[in-house]
Amino acid sequence: MQLILLQNVQNLGKLGDKVNVKPGFGRNYLIPYGKAAPATEANLAEFEARRAEYEAKAKAALEGAEGRKAALEGVEVTITANASTEGKLYGSITPRDIAEALTKHGHKVEKSEVVLGEGPLRRTGEYEIVVHLHADIEANVKVIVVGEVA
Repeated sequence: MQLILLQNVQNLGKLGDKVNVKPGFGRNYLIPYGKAAPATEANLAEFEARRAEYEAKAKAALEGAEGRKAALEGVEVTITANASTEGKLYGSITPRDIAEALTKHGHKVEKSEVVLGEGPLRRTGEYEIVVHLHADIEANVKVIVVGEVA
């Protein structure tokens, strides 16, 4: 399936690139989320006519993400959870918990932006968490998990 990218997509291409993807990926993700359009003659002509608008929108999103990265760099968030005396949590800390803690701390973060490479946090301690703000921008946040013995 041939598509025109309407914004930068990580590991796929940049704004305006014509890419070949599997039909399911295009039909179920790229097109519904407004990241791409089918590469028909009419869509190519419309894209070229609106290219400046798409580039301005992409630039604004990039600048917004850079501003959020500057605000998030060096932020430490402490999350308290029930834990055993050995430091093993009863349950786990998920991206939703981290996003809520960052939002309470004054930084608007969606749970889909929090990347936990090795899965949920299941022990107390300090962790470096990646927050994926844009296709090209990531910020590192320190999360401290403190256990309270129930």
